Amino acid sequence: MPIVVNLDVMMAKRKMSLNELSEKVDITLSNLSILKTGKAKAVRFTTLEAICKALDCQPGDILEFVKD
Repeated sequence: MPIVVNLDVMMAKRKMSLNELSEKVDITLSNLSILKTGKAKAVRFTTLEAICKALDCQPGDILEFVKD
């Protein structure tokens, strides 16, 4: 898949656990884990916005396009 999710990188930079991010964003651990591992097929802009607010980052810090 050409879209890479770097959520784990941003979480590590902010020293934030999956549980902590889950509480701040109000998303289930399982859904956040699916997103973190790159298995999600879509992400809502509201969810992306909440993650960016919680991690104090930009969407481009989390999502990356990689050419094949």
